[in-house]
Amino acid sequence: MSAAPAPAAPGASSAPEPSRGYANYVLGILVLAYVFNWVDRNVLAVLMPDMKRELGVSDTAMGFLSGPAFAIFYTLLGIPIGRWADLGNRRSILALGLAIWSGMTALCGLAQGFAMLALARVGVGVGEAAGSPSSHSLISDYFPPERRGRALSVYGMGNYAGHFVAFVIGGWINHHYGWRNTFLLLGLPGLLLAAVIRATVREPQRSAAAARPAAGAVSFREALRYLARRRSYLFLNLGGALSALCGYGFGIWALTFFVRVHGLEPAEASRWLGILGPIGGLSGTLAGGVLVDRLARARPGAYLWIPALSSLLHVPLAFALLLGPRELALAAYLPHALAYSMYVGPLFAVMQGVAPARMRSLAVAIHLLIVNLLGLAAGPLLVGAMNDALAARFGEDAIRYSLLLVASTGLVAGSLYAAGARSVERDLADAARN
Repeated sequence: MSAAPAPAAPGASSAPEPSRGYANYVLGILVLAYVFNWVDRNVLAVLMPDMKRELGVSDTAMGFLSGPAFAIFYTLLGIPIGRWADLGNRRSILALGLAIWSGMTALCGLAQGFAMLALARVGVGVGEAAGSPSSHSLISDYFPPERRGRALSVYGMGNYAGHFVAFVIGGWINHHYGWRNTFLLLGLPGLLLAAVIRATVREPQRSAAAARPAAGAVSFREALRYLARRRSYLFLNLGGALSALCGYGFGIWALTFFVRVHGLEPAEASRWLGILGPIGGLSGTLAGGVLVDRLARARPGAYLWIPALSSLLHVPLAFALLLGPRELALAAYLPHALAYSMYVGPLFAVMQGVAPARMRSLAVAIHLLIVNLLGLAAGPLLVGAMNDALAARFGEDAIRYSLLLVASTGLVAGSLYAAGARSVERDLADAARN
């Protein structure tokens, strides 16, 4: 007698397996949501010089606003929301989160002081906690393993498309209409996208392993205990934390670096970085996804060897960017972004592979907790605090040496990824049996 079919996830459609075209449509919608996610999170980097001047605060305070004020709630809520996404309707969770973070971004433009602005940034973090865990889990059920690495890399490109929107469009709005209107005009469209997601994206049938009756019984402690024993998962989290420290610290303060050290106007710097960064980032993210899909089937260690190579390559490019004249700094910005971003697709692809299907969202949420507490929360704040500490000795050049320190962490990150690569094949096999 054949076994009864596994029950659908709450809110899942009972329709046949979606077509490839519809799966690509869903991926496109999720990428667009991630674009809004990145814009609303990081447009502060473009607005920081004007906001700092109006608010009259220190670099440390701006580092707090761009780091901990957003990251702590974003990070801590990722765990319960990841758990919710493993059991509930991921489409609706994502739509709700998008509506919250977009509304709070618009509210930043209405803030009358630093404290109110910080509270609004907390609200952005609360909403954005629903973004990646829900989206990664949806992608994993819409795309089979042999296409998942490329799909996740395409999703990761939303980061760099968001970079373009935040820097080029946000920079233009800021130049002509001020930082308050920039928050309003970039935040409000996300409310419309939330409605589109709720109306047009179907909650898919979960994979057979994820839909087993036992799946609902997996506790956070049980998932953490399982994942902590996976050596590759441990090292990808440690390496990812340092990659995030470098990426967020550098990303938030790069425009201010060009303004202070090389004398660019904020509008000019936002145009350069908003074009060079996305071209390099998109190219590197796609290259990482294509490489891992081609290499990992025969050599599973490639899932982490590619991030190791990415980390080791971007360090000398960062030194050239930070220590050279303006022409060299601008010339190095694109290849630096390309080398840095190659780790994105492989890292998230192996994370979905070494975690059993029933705890994929939770595995992403745990990863985001670690990398965001050590990267997103600490990176911008660390750079801001070092800027203030070094200002008496180096003046406007203080930011150059602060960014050199965070860029150097790529050497350690590369070593950690390489250490985890040797265990990937075993950990993938263990997850397949669970």
